[in-house]
Amino acid sequence: MTDDRPIGFQRARSAEQRQARKDAILKAAAELLNEMPVSDISLRELSRRVGLSKTNVVRYFETREAVFFELLNRTFEEWLEGLPGDLAAATPAAPAPPEAVADSLARSLARRPLLCELLSSLGTELERNISSEAARDFKLDNNRLQSRLATLLRQYATALTQPAARELVGMSIVVTAGLWPFANPSPQVVEALEDPQLAHTRVDFAERLSRALRIAITGLLHLD
Repeated sequence: MTDDRPIGFQRARSAEQRQARKDAILKAAAELLNEMPVSDISLRELSRRVGLSKTNVVRYFETREAVFFELLNRTFEEWLEGLPGDLAAATPAAPAPPEAVADSLARSLARRPLLCELLSSLGTELERNISSEAARDFKLDNNRLQSRLATLLRQYATALTQPAARELVGMSIVVTAGLWPFANPSPQVVEALEDPQLAHTRVDFAERLSRALRIAITGLLHLD
């Protein structure tokens, strides 16, 4: 039986070593996403980038989807850590105008392309080839992060009830997932959109997302 481990491979034995190996895999996944879409990244490609065999990557993540699920939740959590500063800079006083909260949230997301890319791949790519257990684990963790975001938004948009804030979070994710691919089209589409007749179809992600979230907040306040 041949050993498919790369030269220089050393088995991670301690908890710290295993965590370092997981971190390296997640870092490699993030780097690859700067170069290609999720759909083009296989476990083999990921293992090549991180310097491990596919067999050894599976020791840490059962599937490539599991890698991106953890990367998404970690990236989401990192965004939440920085979001209070983004909101406070744009809306220094609470309660803030709903449109200011929407604009700040949209522009904060626009500055985090990795998170937007992962969200846009979630329903169409990542959730298609997973077990129900993996889906449940991911969604429970992600749900906790979304609840944190809802609570944070209520600190600025104080007129929102908790259910309304939670609904706004859900809308933000769905709209982000839908807008991101259209705001970042293929090179062929970018070239096609240079036609002046198609200028109105170009998508400015932050601008479109901000408008959609303004409409969402206004509607939720009215319904409440």
